Amino acid sequence: MIANFCFPIHEFLKRHHTVSIRKELETTQWWNKSQIEQLQLSKLKQLLIYAKANVPYYNKIMNDLAIEPEQFESLSALSKLPLLNKAAISANIESLKSINAQSLTRSNTGGSSGEPLIFYLGKERVSHDVAAKWRATRWWNVDIGDPEIVIWGSPIELGTQDNIRAIRDSLFRSKLLPAFEMSDQKLQIFLDEIRLFRPKMLFGYPSALSFIARYAEKTGTVMNNLGLKVAFVTSERLYDEQRQQISKTFNCPVANGYGGRDAGFIAHECPAGGMHITAEDIIVEILDNQGTPLPCGESGEIVITHLASHDFPFIRYRTGDIGKLGNQLCSCGRGLPLLKEIQGRSTDFVVAQDGTVMHGLALIYILRKIPGINAFKIIQESLDLTRILIVSKSTLDLTTKKLITHEFQTRLGSDLTINIEEVSEIPLEKSGKFRYVISKVIPP
Repeated sequence: MIANFCFPIHEFLKRHHTVSIRKELETTQWWNKSQIEQLQLSKLKQLLIYAKANVPYYNKIMNDLAIEPEQFESLSALSKLPLLNKAAISANIESLKSINAQSLTRSNTGGSSGEPLIFYLGKERVSHDVAAKWRATRWWNVDIGDPEIVIWGSPIELGTQDNIRAIRDSLFRSKLLPAFEMSDQKLQIFLDEIRLFRPKMLFGYPSALSFIARYAEKTGTVMNNLGLKVAFVTSERLYDEQRQQISKTFNCPVANGYGGRDAGFIAHECPAGGMHITAEDIIVEILDNQGTPLPCGESGEIVITHLASHDFPFIRYRTGDIGKLGNQLCSCGRGLPLLKEIQGRSTDFVVAQDGTVMHGLALIYILRKIPGINAFKIIQESLDLTRILIVSKSTLDLTTKKLITHEFQTRLGSDLTINIEEVSEIPLEKSGKFRYVISKVIPP
């Protein structure tokens, strides 16, 4: 009743076309590669033609570069347009609005990797993003209206909790638990709430869900008999040990999602394990440091074009994330292209003194294998200084500190200064997320 009656009425009153879009997506997901690319090309031409005629920012760019989107014959022609980054959006926020736009909603990112980005969303864009998320939810045999607990830390979502939203969440059987604090007291409250509510699905940051799962294991709290069908995670890199911990504790599969308020609902994992791109709405490019498109299987920056963003276009938008495309079809049979790997933000990579760029996992594993370390955060301040914040069961002895220093210097450089700071807790980012590695060094 909720999925087929209450939610459609809710979306209709908001003047969203979510229901019809979701039904279309559930048809097109089975199309073959050629059909999907033709759909993308058609939508891309429509977006660019519209943007040239109605969006001042793109009117100037396309006229200056003599770009005629009507003549585009393949998706590769997209590379004729310049990249869009956060600085360009901030500097041109008014001229990026369509002259025909109505009822735009001001939005912003959480600012987990710097200053929050302010931008605008139209009803078309919101409808498509909600529909894409809805479709992916249904892949896991759950639907809107199935009991859900959301464990979230973003002040954006938490700040919108008013009486009307509380009533809506109650109607849709969705319960929000603020995840700003991960003390033992709070973790026990989370476990009690989950056991009492008995949700069919969990939704949250992988770090938050894995914290809760580890605490359940530590305290011997049984959480594997609640009938959970799936745990949806998003907004952070999902590490293998997090997936294993969440799945083991709650006795359910973990479904990874990838996207953002700015970039949209980019990709989601299906039960067969494929990370499917929402290709009907989003074109994904993988680019090298010079902005050149890379073939499938090679790592580069993820750049997206959102095809349902006429009111405030996101065209060739730099996400700041690193990943690679896959060139094979998923065994589930869907024709949607795959993100083979999402390696994290560019700031999750560290740079050695000799210029070698490596993923932060190279450092994370050093600390993960040391007994007694409960939590940590690695901050590469410069090529010559790295700080390590550590929460441990007891004070680290000199031998352990020397081991950490040696392992870090082996990877980053023998002249590197390592500051090990033992702290009682590590605060979350202001976005509510948790980041294991932050590098302030720009890769060469």
